[in-house]
Amino acid sequence: MTLETSASNESSTPTADEELADLGPRALKAREAILDAARKLFLERGYAGTRINNITDECGASRAGFYTYFKSKMDVVEVLGRTTYRDCLAVVSALDELPRPTRYDDVRGWVQSYFDFMDQHGAFMNALSESGPTDEEFRATANRLQMRTAFLVGIALRSRQMTPTDAPEALGLSIVSMVERTWNQIHVRHLPIDSQEVVAAIAHMIMGTITEPQSASVGV
Repeated sequence: MTLETSASNESSTPTADEELADLGPRALKAREAILDAARKLFLERGYAGTRINNITDECGASRAGFYTYFKSKMDVVEVLGRTTYRDCLAVVSALDELPRPTRYDDVRGWVQSYFDFMDQHGAFMNALSESGPTDEEFRATANRLQMRTAFLVGIALRSRQMTPTDAPEALGLSIVSMVERTWNQIHVRHLPIDSQEVVAAIAHMIMGTITEPQSASVGV
């Protein structure tokens, strides 16, 4: 099974095209403005600290305009979350499609694409992690999708290992966490380090998991 097939089977939620098919250009622009405002405010105020009127004030929409496109603040979070997860799966699929044998430049390009993904979605992900909805169903779903992403990354790397790991979830989670954490350190905490040097360092470490024999005792 390819990663694309896995991604398509992951959720029965409507695709973006299905959700937006009936909206004209002006409606699409208004809806996107609401999403952009919510993404910004969730980062600045947190989920609990952001009210619908804050979102409408930020983007210049009316409350009626908000409810034209979204049922609630949670609905906005779910739309942003689905978009984030869809784009994340596209990045993961790109890892599975790298040439074989895989070269350092291929891996570095993939790490850069993950950083590009984080440039677009990292602030939202960080905001939800720190102050997102607290209901158990939401958190359970977020954790499940995180582990699904880690598993797919691990499977893509295991297929290239000289001694395939017995724990692809652990391998994938390590790589995903390393990329996302380092992006956070650079772009959220603003640590004084060049992002391209970090991308290169991560690519070298990933190449190490592919080209060096793995210890069966630790499974990675």
